[in-house]
Amino acid sequence: MAPENKNRATAAAILPLVGGARNIDSIAHCMTRLRLGLKDRTLVQDEALKALPAVLGVVEDDTYQIVLGPGTVARVAPEFEALMTEETPQLHLTAAELAHRGAELKAARKQRNATPFKLFLRRIANIFVPLIPALIGCGIIAGLNGLLVNLGWLTGVTPALAAIASGFMALIAVFVGFNTAKEFGGTPVLGGAVASIIVFAGVAKITVFGQTLAPGQGGVLGALGAALLAVYVERWCRHWVPEALDVLITPTLTVLLSGLVTLYGLMFLAGKVSTGIGHGANWLLDNTGGFAGLVLGGLFLPLVMLGLHQALIPIHTTLIEQQGYTVLLPVLAMAGAGQVGCAVAVYLRAKKNDSLRATIKSALPAGFLGVGEPLIYGVSLPLGRPFVTACVGGAAGGAFVGLFSMLGDKVGSTAIGPSGWALFPLLQGNHGLGTTVAIYAGGLLTGYVVGFLATYYFGFTRQSLTDLNASPSPTEPAAPKPMEPAHS
Repeated sequence: MAPENKNRATAAAILPLVGGARNIDSIAHCMTRLRLGLKDRTLVQDEALKALPAVLGVVEDDTYQIVLGPGTVARVAPEFEALMTEETPQLHLTAAELAHRGAELKAARKQRNATPFKLFLRRIANIFVPLIPALIGCGIIAGLNGLLVNLGWLTGVTPALAAIASGFMALIAVFVGFNTAKEFGGTPVLGGAVASIIVFAGVAKITVFGQTLAPGQGGVLGALGAALLAVYVERWCRHWVPEALDVLITPTLTVLLSGLVTLYGLMFLAGKVSTGIGHGANWLLDNTGGFAGLVLGGLFLPLVMLGLHQALIPIHTTLIEQQGYTVLLPVLAMAGAGQVGCAVAVYLRAKKNDSLRATIKSALPAGFLGVGEPLIYGVSLPLGRPFVTACVGGAAGGAFVGLFSMLGDKVGSTAIGPSGWALFPLLQGNHGLGTTVAIYAGGLLTGYVVGFLATYYFGFTRQSLTDLNASPSPTEPAAPKPMEPAHS
């Protein structure tokens, strides 16, 4: 089957199982998930949906999220949208119009299912997640270029590769500004225009609080703040400026006022915060590496489960902008290793649970590549205790990588998004590539082994193991026993 036919077949299989086109308010996708706003949740056929070969799992939050995996989701989503317009004539709408259908229902769902803090984190994620493909592509090119430079190969090509890899990062503030204004309801290009001031070389002629500004000072945090300010200035102008003059005065005042505040306040403050983040991350791993890695690696799966990991995206981006790589991501990636080790142990323990073993077999390849949702929501979390033992494995792997950082061998990633084995092409550190790869691989191996052993020997009581092998799947566990909850 041709790839486009396969993707269309996947979309066609999903659509009726979520209630058809008339049951969908909005469509979006991130790196791994198709996110659907639904009118009536009861129309969704969960088990049939999970049984589809292309579906790695489902997650319910303020939207219904179908995990398809990286690459696949970006190809299935357009086919899904096309099928919707074919199925229902009145759905021939633009993406913006489609997103606004059923706004009251969507708002009600958000009010029920999310706190203001979680909603704010999602908005921050909506700003940075669209940038991840460029970060990955440029990061891999930067890693390739670094390898060629170290080997002394293709010396005539490496300057070109350096330019290709660095161009996006040099202007990332502009993209952050554009996305921020778009997300918070302003004119995107005005957000980008204000944020572009931060990276303009001419700011080196401006002195603020006795210090000369540097191009890029404040980085993505400054760009986010500048664009957010531009949104509020623009709203104020729309309210007070007469319609006849709006097209001239509103953009002018938005850029002027926001630009002045950015130059004479935000760049200085955001620069201090960004520097503090860089120093803080390095200090943490330099001085408490083993313990910090243990805590970060152990807690990352719960953060992912709660959606709170999105708060780390600006921190990762700031570190990449400052020093070329983020030292936190390889540590956090160990949580996925613990999850994989846990899943292998569950597979061996659940000898008579064919449904669960089939789920693990289909989800493990994605787990090795750092896509952990299918294993979290389909295996460890419904079983309860194995989720905890998976976190133990992640803590052990994180402690391994953190310990080497404390000993002076930093391991970082030049981009965010990938994890597991998919992170190898993006690795970079303060020593040779061989050392960096070896430490990261050692951390993964530690996470696999500890996650496996902790789950195999401590992941089940005798009764829960009996129930597991008598149950068709972990989503239909036996009644919970006192002191031994079946659900996390």
